[in-house]
Amino acid sequence: MATPLGDYLRLARAGFVMAREGVASRIDPGVRPPGSEPLFALAGLIARRGPASSAARLGAALSRLGPSYVKLGQFLATRPDVVGPQLARDLELLQDRMPPFPQAVAEATIARTFDRPVAEVYARLDPPLAAASIAQVHQGEVIDPDGTARRVAVKVLRPDVQRRFRIDLSSFYRAARLGESTSPEGKRLRLVAVVDTLARSVSMEMDLRLEAAAMSELAQNTGEDEDFRVPAVDWDRTGREVLTTQWVDGIKLNNLQALRDAGHDLPRLGRIVMQSFLRHALRDGFFHADMHPGNLFVDADGKLVAVDCGIMGRLGHKERRFLAEILFGFITRDWLRTAQVHFEAGYVPPHHSVEDFAQAIRAIGEPIYSRRADQISMARLLTLLFEVTALFDMQTRPELLLLQKTMVVVEGVARSLDPQLDMWKTAEPVVRTWIERNLGPAGRIEEVAVGIGAVGRSLQTLPELIAHGQRIAVQLDAATRDGLTLSPASTEAIGRAEGRGNRWVAGALWAIAALLLAQMLF
Repeated sequence: MATPLGDYLRLARAGFVMAREGVASRIDPGVRPPGSEPLFALAGLIARRGPASSAARLGAALSRLGPSYVKLGQFLATRPDVVGPQLARDLELLQDRMPPFPQAVAEATIARTFDRPVAEVYARLDPPLAAASIAQVHQGEVIDPDGTARRVAVKVLRPDVQRRFRIDLSSFYRAARLGESTSPEGKRLRLVAVVDTLARSVSMEMDLRLEAAAMSELAQNTGEDEDFRVPAVDWDRTGREVLTTQWVDGIKLNNLQALRDAGHDLPRLGRIVMQSFLRHALRDGFFHADMHPGNLFVDADGKLVAVDCGIMGRLGHKERRFLAEILFGFITRDWLRTAQVHFEAGYVPPHHSVEDFAQAIRAIGEPIYSRRADQISMARLLTLLFEVTALFDMQTRPELLLLQKTMVVVEGVARSLDPQLDMWKTAEPVVRTWIERNLGPAGRIEEVAVGIGAVGRSLQTLPELIAHGQRIAVQLDAATRDGLTLSPASTEAIGRAEGRGNRWVAGALWAIAALLLAQMLF
């Protein structure tokens, strides 16, 4: 059970483990809370000495603290403004790998979920292939009614993971509220909102029915895409703690030599990764937010296949327009328009100067055009952009956190396939298509149609609203003419309340009189 004392004890233990692994020394002094210098000095004294890299030590510390901290670490990789650029780079290398739990435990979970023996659910269930902080994956086999055998991927939730996350999230909220209440910078960074976003993401991951629904939605959105697909969900063998999907026969995207041996065009795959992400984010407003190479395969037809849809991102129309115009503004070097988008979206307070903000954006964008294509990072650009916006009082936008995180990962994957990939030329056709479709004449007509539909729905309720207004007018007229009339029960209740209040007032007056008398006598 989470209690304030328990939260502080868990945070103290986490701080000790981090300090022991030397993580505290990697936090940029510029983002350390005021007055924390003695704590960081103490952390330096107890840090373990050894040859291990800082990223390896960070991974060891988070793994020791448990699944919640692994997820938190991955999440904070997108927030160099919170943890500093050095630690953020180490967190980008963090892999979500945990020891597998026993086969017997997995089979017990499956039997409990479907209320029947495992042998009746699957014809075969192999030992785990991979284990992460939330769940582990097995290969299985099922027999269809026509007698056909087919392979499936079976994902089973880690035992007791929900209770652990619930307790640790209480500690995270405690630390976030403390940070916001003691530091103006913590309030600007909206630390509680950051934990809110993490909590929502994790809660979605811990109900595998929701992941199945996300896979189904992503498959529906991309059904007509020629270079991307998602495995089909086996709904008859899916529940809250178990997810069964079509088995993917393909090559993992991080196995470059196997991809070359199979004759795949690696630069083409790099473009597919980048454009698929942007297409899903802009066109659909729904994107895979954990696109690391372990979750991406290439099938025999050269299609990109995405698995593990536990973390998904959503963007509303305003956020999609913001993203598209920001990217297009940098592509076309239209710094004033890029600045105006921030103000139109309400991200930068209106008391600031658009021209001054455009100047700050120009300071980020212009150096890009003096570099080679392989030196330009869109993810780094967004990071710098968010750093500059802090100077103009732009608060953290939780809805953009997953977008920024995913862009960092996607860009890294695309560059691993083609180190010379020009991110801007790759992104330009997707961004331009979205802008022409949504901000051009067709988009304007669609907006008008949506507005007319909203007016029509309002008109349908107009008679009811008029009748309701007439009833209120009659009641107000009666009240002003005859006065308000209370029911006997209401009058009696008010009398009892007045009686209690009078007794308290009388008691207080007697207490004051007694104190005055005591002072006079003594």
